[in-house]
Amino acid sequence: MPPTRPNPATALRCAERHLRETDPIIARLIKEHGPSSMWTTKETSLFHMLTSAIISQQLSVKAADTIQHRVMQATSNPLKPGSFMAAEIERLRSAGLSNSKTTYIRNLVEAMGNGLTKRRLQSLDDEAAVARLTAIKGIGAWTAEMYLIFGLKRIDVLSLGDAGLQRAARNLYNRGQPREGLLLQIGEAWRPYRSVASWHLWKSLEQP
Repeated sequence: MPPTRPNPATALRCAERHLRETDPIIARLIKEHGPSSMWTTKETSLFHMLTSAIISQQLSVKAADTIQHRVMQATSNPLKPGSFMAAEIERLRSAGLSNSKTTYIRNLVEAMGNGLTKRRLQSLDDEAAVARLTAIKGIGAWTAEMYLIFGLKRIDVLSLGDAGLQRAARNLYNRGQPREGLLLQIGEAWRPYRSVASWHLWKSLEQP
């Protein structure tokens, strides 16, 4: 069964109390960043969020934002399955969307037509939700984990394959030096609030 979902603001404050007590480095980050704002942005749909993630694959943030803006101009804002499917392939290509990513997004539309919804994902535990999403060709583990954290507001997800988290872990816990299994090891102290700890590690990368 999926974990119970308290009020997001309440959950964040409980998480940060725990993290301050168990990890002095995270405690310092919380003091520097202030309370997490990871769940205070406007809700976006399953399709819009996952399509954005597919567009972003293997691109810089700037390039991904540019292409997404052009794709929304060619389809709809926010992104919607019907509008995307109605768009001409050539127009999507002109917006900068590759043929493979167009296919991946169409795969997502098909999955949604076969019953994939945010509500159904919410009924699954973390592992099952990731498995359901990664069954769609074009959605990998990282994309699924990001959706769990920011779409489903799951509080204990640690994306071990995230390059930013790995870099932050090296910087904060090992003087910038690589060490196999470092992120997994330090993440044990963050349970059951690894999503919130991850947010603070990501924020640390924004600092000069």
